[in-house]
Amino acid sequence: MAREFGRSARVSSQIQKELALILQREFTSRLGLVTVNEVETSKDLAVAKIYFTVLNADETGKKESVKHLHEAAPYIRSELGKRMRLRNVPELRFYYDDSFETGMRVAELLSDVSDKKED
Repeated sequence: MAREFGRSARVSSQIQKELALILQREFTSRLGLVTVNEVETSKDLAVAKIYFTVLNADETGKKESVKHLHEAAPYIRSELGKRMRLRNVPELRFYYDDSFETGMRVAELLSDVSDKKED
């Protein structure tokens, strides 16, 4: 009988919690308010894809935050290693998650369409 939540899902969840704490405590002054939306780890736990958003960031701010996090990835990885019980800490790859902005844009377009139908 397979487990409902596999090891990679549990590790992903724990990485997300620890990353949120690390980014909140040590990177808020440089990046602003960072939210870790999702963490996906590979089956062998070698790579972790981290999807995040930054509050009130424009296009250049988004690119700068991704660049800054990639530069800080070795430090963040070492901090994760100190906080988690893993033999090997996965390689961290950061991606800006624009799904929230896309959802807001779709809601805005749907609102415009419903307003035009009422006229």
